[in-house]
Amino acid sequence: MKKMLTAVTSVLALAVIFSGCSKANAKKDYIIATGGTSGTYYPFGGAIANIWNTKVSGMNVTAQATGASAENLRLINKGEAEFGTVQNDVMDYAYNGTDMFAGEKLENIMTIGTLYPEVVQIAVSAKSEIKSVSDFKGKRISVGDAGSGVEFNAKQILEGYGLSFDDIKKSNLSFKESAEGIQNGTLDGCFITAGVPNSALQELAFSAGLVLVPVDGEVAKKICEKYGYYTLTTIQGGTYKGTEEDISALAIKATLAVSSKLDEQTVYEMTKALFENLDVLAQSHAKGKEVSAASAITGVSVPFHPGALKYYKEIGLNVK
Repeated sequence: MKKMLTAVTSVLALAVIFSGCSKANAKKDYIIATGGTSGTYYPFGGAIANIWNTKVSGMNVTAQATGASAENLRLINKGEAEFGTVQNDVMDYAYNGTDMFAGEKLENIMTIGTLYPEVVQIAVSAKSEIKSVSDFKGKRISVGDAGSGVEFNAKQILEGYGLSFDDIKKSNLSFKESAEGIQNGTLDGCFITAGVPNSALQELAFSAGLVLVPVDGEVAKKICEKYGYYTLTTIQGGTYKGTEEDISALAIKATLAVSSKLDEQTVYEMTKALFENLDVLAQSHAKGKEVSAASAITGVSVPFHPGALKYYKEIGLNVK
């Protein structure tokens, strides 16, 4: 009887041990919310996920296509995603409960770091006679997905030229749908806030041609003064087929957001893995060449996650 009890006890003990091992070795399932499949966020988020999956033990991170910034922040806040690629201006609205997030302050979001500049690219049909945003009055214009950061960029730039959404025939379409609309003649123009070049605009340039509309001069300066997260930039001539001249534009920064509920050690390991494998990121996506730990701490208005802070301080960066 004693032998039988001993045997049973041994089996139970082994079961507990193996159960513990199983839990210890279990992969952590996370989601990084990105953007539409024709934009920059989706492939870039996939490249980040790949680094985490291969460089951090026990990680299983999946890049999920979404409606981009605003949706991503809400997903993180609700616990339906742990990470997200977002515009730094939209993250500021969400954290402070202002503008598009008025009355909806999101408390569960923090920052890992900024990634690369995102340019507000304003494209119109090559057949159109549109030369300026001021010519958009009465025109069929896509301003990005409803509630997206792109829509808010469009609103602010139109405002700079004395226009509002009431002055245009507004559509809320994805980047791909916007480019297709210009190609098939159902749209006159569109706003696309993304890394340069953008794949949807590249396809449009090759198939039907496009014209890039500048934001420059005093209007650009006033917009930057009113909304501090914008910076002046230039879209180099030749970026898209048929565009030979440099175009003045406004830019913001893509940012890697994270749930405040994730533990410090996990976020530290993931931050470290990302910035110590930027060569891999650059090989996976061209925008990876624009990412660095030093620039990641700039343009941030929402608190860093303690895990990210730990890494930045470890490598000697002056960040609070």
